[in-house]
Amino acid sequence: MAKNNSTKSEKIEAQLFKAADKLRKNIDAAEYKHIVLGLIFLKYISDSFEELHTKLKEGMGKFEGADPEDQDEYKAENVFWVPKNARWSYLHSRAKLPTIGKDLDDAMELIEKENPTLKGILPKVFAKPNLDKSALGGLIDLIGNIALGDEAAKSKDILGKVYEYFLGEFALAEGKKGGQFYTPKSIVKLLVEMIEPYKGRVYDPCCGSGGMFVMSEKFVQEHQGRIDDISIYGQESNQTTYRLARMNLAIRGIDGSQVKWNNEGSFLKDAHPDLKADYILANPPFNDSDWSGELLQNDGRWKYGVPPAGNANFAWIQHFIYHLAPNGITGFVMHPGASSNRGAEAKIRKTIIENDVIDCIIYTPTQLFYNTTLPVHLWIVSRNKSGDKNKRNRKNEVLMIDASNFGFMVDSTHRSLSDEDIEQISSIYHEWCKNNGNYKDIKGLCKSITLDDIKSKNYVLAPNRYVQKDKKINNKQIEELISKDLGKINDNSKRIDSLLKSYSIIGNEFVKNTFLKFNSANWNYKKWQTLPVQEVISDITGGEWGYEDSRENYSKCKVIRGTDFPNIPLYNLTKIPTRYIKADKIASKELKEFDLVVEMSGGSKNQATGRSVFITKEFLSRYNTPVLYSNFCKRIRVNKEIIDPRFFNLYWNLIYREGLTARYENQPSGIKNFQLEELIFNEVIHVPPLEIQKYLIETILPFSELTDLLSSTSNLINEAEEEMFNKIYNNYDE
Repeated sequence: MAKNNSTKSEKIEAQLFKAADKLRKNIDAAEYKHIVLGLIFLKYISDSFEELHTKLKEGMGKFEGADPEDQDEYKAENVFWVPKNARWSYLHSRAKLPTIGKDLDDAMELIEKENPTLKGILPKVFAKPNLDKSALGGLIDLIGNIALGDEAAKSKDILGKVYEYFLGEFALAEGKKGGQFYTPKSIVKLLVEMIEPYKGRVYDPCCGSGGMFVMSEKFVQEHQGRIDDISIYGQESNQTTYRLARMNLAIRGIDGSQVKWNNEGSFLKDAHPDLKADYILANPPFNDSDWSGELLQNDGRWKYGVPPAGNANFAWIQHFIYHLAPNGITGFVMHPGASSNRGAEAKIRKTIIENDVIDCIIYTPTQLFYNTTLPVHLWIVSRNKSGDKNKRNRKNEVLMIDASNFGFMVDSTHRSLSDEDIEQISSIYHEWCKNNGNYKDIKGLCKSITLDDIKSKNYVLAPNRYVQKDKKINNKQIEELISKDLGKINDNSKRIDSLLKSYSIIGNEFVKNTFLKFNSANWNYKKWQTLPVQEVISDITGGEWGYEDSRENYSKCKVIRGTDFPNIPLYNLTKIPTRYIKADKIASKELKEFDLVVEMSGGSKNQATGRSVFITKEFLSRYNTPVLYSNFCKRIRVNKEIIDPRFFNLYWNLIYREGLTARYENQPSGIKNFQLEELIFNEVIHVPPLEIQKYLIETILPFSELTDLLSSTSNLINEAEEEMFNKIYNNYDE
């Protein structure tokens, strides 16, 4: 929605990363980040030490009579003591020596020995044989010049920004693994702007590399607050990530002593069991099935219901709420399935909703994260919605925000929210919360709803179920659209009619006098239902590919692939492969009339996955063997008591053309994968009564039949043309 707002400092950081990346050579990004970030941290603490050392040596003001070699002087100023052989000036002077790797490892050991709070935090990876020592020397030179001739204070500020930027770039380079330790900056900033952690205890029980804490400190500074007014509490189960977090906090001068690590994690071994936080910010792992839920069935945190052992989403949500102070607020990232899943999760969600602690749900755009391209939901949960001097009573209300159209593309695969986007979204929420705020529902963007509204939709919390987009087209627009296409068809139909003598095209008068007349008076939208897509589907089944050659207990079949979809309506079927499928699988996989087959994998740069083909009786009659579909496709069958399969096919074609299926693409290894189940759990379909469906289909069907006829006829003419030429050409006899 808004444009990228790059700054000069970002260019400096990008240039530094580009230069550092050139020195990476054959080292994996996951390993290289510890080398680069470790050196940036070393430069930071050395600069801080040297700055204070100089002041102590000068002995001016409060430092009069101080001893620059007394470690207590540094502790008093919250500065790490750096021994002589670990100082940047010493190491920089040895950067070109072949022993520089060992020198750096020794320096890290010395720093940890003199500073117990850093014990076990710093990387000792510089002496590894696969690390080119000349490249390491070049990296030291590069980082050594970050000060750019400015005073040390500015140098430290730049180092903090560089560390943060490099974390993001390494997360991008690592792809899905990068998402485990890094939450994109724009998401962190949005959550912080939403809950406004001015003063109190800030907690993140799955803190990754500490981005939520860093952004909270920035927020306080930007709003002229005091850093000492907030205290940081956190936990991380991955020790490598924990080390990144502790260095990230230290380089910003943030006290990380209450950020803890243990292998068990926040569920099995809560490092802060009695903490009641004023603010909780978190991006927990999605759909974690390995969280030891079976060992925690009677845990006191499950106030709203015992989370299913196979999915930790509602364990995290309840963990956050449990740790909130009476007036506390939390903002966290959550998988969209948590807003609509059925079963045990639905019961817990219902209880949480009925306890009225949910303030706001935000539906984000796709491609914001490194470990998934899917959209996510941001939850804002407040323990006290009764209001105070700044906020109104919001009981029995929830704000839904659909921000799916926000953001800009950073590159071909990743999106980010701009500062303007973040400002707009957070302002909508704050105006909604304020006493006498200037909030109004905006069609397609935000809507304030009641708990009764949520109850009427079976306690589903997906914003797109409530924030309806205006897609209505008036009669004049319909006539213009149809007439435009029919005009082109009519031009062609005159020639077709003269050749075939058996079919007359439908004229514009039919559209004007029948279709539009009915549209004006009888669509009766009040009788339509808005249903989750999953409720109209009776079955989704994966396909089979089988074998190219015949074998025992396998039967001959035709198997359609995604690449065949464009050819099926054209009756260009010669390339559909013959395969041999295990006989006992054919009955459950064989295609029938009205089946919809959806492509799950493949696509191209300009073509989304999720394209489909609708199976007709005419298509199946072309073969005397069963027709199946490949393992890269899935077959959808609908509940015919609710929806006509032909209506569903029209709906699917519509959402594909409008790009909705493209939102549910994942690209973990360079190949596009369509997340069909995610779409049907999160999206809705507007379903008219069956009699209206029938009329609509009968109205549109002649157009489809005409298209079918034209395609079939074209293919027959081509075949006849080829056959005639073949006979004439091959009968030539010299």
